Amino acid sequence: MEKNLQFDCVPANARTNAPREKAPPGSCDSHFHIFGPYDRFPMSPTRPYTPPAALIDHYLDMAGTIGLDRRVVVQASVYGTDNRVTMDAVARFGRDTARAVVVVDDSAMPQELQRLADEGAVGVRFNAVSGNGTPVEQLESLARRVAPLGWHIQLYMKGAQVKELEPVLAKLPVPIVLDHMAGVNAADGPDGEELAAALRLLEGGHAWVKLCGYRASRPPYDNLAPIARRFAAAAPERCVWGTDWPHTQFETAAEMTDDGMLLDWLFDWVPDAELREKILVTTPAELYRF
Repeated sequence: MEKNLQFDCVPANARTNAPREKAPPGSCDSHFHIFGPYDRFPMSPTRPYTPPAALIDHYLDMAGTIGLDRRVVVQASVYGTDNRVTMDAVARFGRDTARAVVVVDDSAMPQELQRLADEGAVGVRFNAVSGNGTPVEQLESLARRVAPLGWHIQLYMKGAQVKELEPVLAKLPVPIVLDHMAGVNAADGPDGEELAAALRLLEGGHAWVKLCGYRASRPPYDNLAPIARRFAAAAPERCVWGTDWPHTQFETAAEMTDDGMLLDWLFDWVPDAELREKILVTTPAELYRF
């Protein structure tokens, strides 16, 4: 049965299980979303799904449980190019610990882009999976416009599209950050062509990858570890990690993931403490300019 275009999601777990070991001091959650309150920040009528509210206090409870001190709020597709909820969250978290990745398109005026930068935005997201955002056709023109701000381009694409666009991405005048393990299909294994294309971009020197992994796989997620380990072994200085809280697009509570478990996965993927420190602390501090 096909999903309704605006199917309802279940909420994140009310309480997060403690991980086996907390993240090191200064660790950054490089990918999560805030939704609501909806009386202040209504969703786009063309949104692809309908999440329950996911508010700052709930997020901070989770982040405190697993040990995350810094955070990057990512504009979600349900808000389109209305970045008010994301920028409000950065202001409430505080600029010393929070940054934003926003969604804008070619209609954004220079003064709007500068205002967003002044308020803590450090990048613009293209979402070719969920949609309701900036068309991929604007990738090159928007990259030229945000380059003077020092922003990066964050890409949520399937691995096949990353591979197809590899020559274009390699020549963009801004850094690029690949969402959700570059959208690779974990079932293809660590030697697949999609992963090879992503690794070439990382090796080129101006691309990073987010080790937010479960969207690259399906339960029980057994094929994720070889992909994550390949990224971390090839370019640990090009890897960051994020929870993807509140884990949208799950329709039943049985599907919902737990953030303590996700951190445990990272510790399993990267057993070396120095490399984990690089992925959780050093690299995101440089990329997001903390």
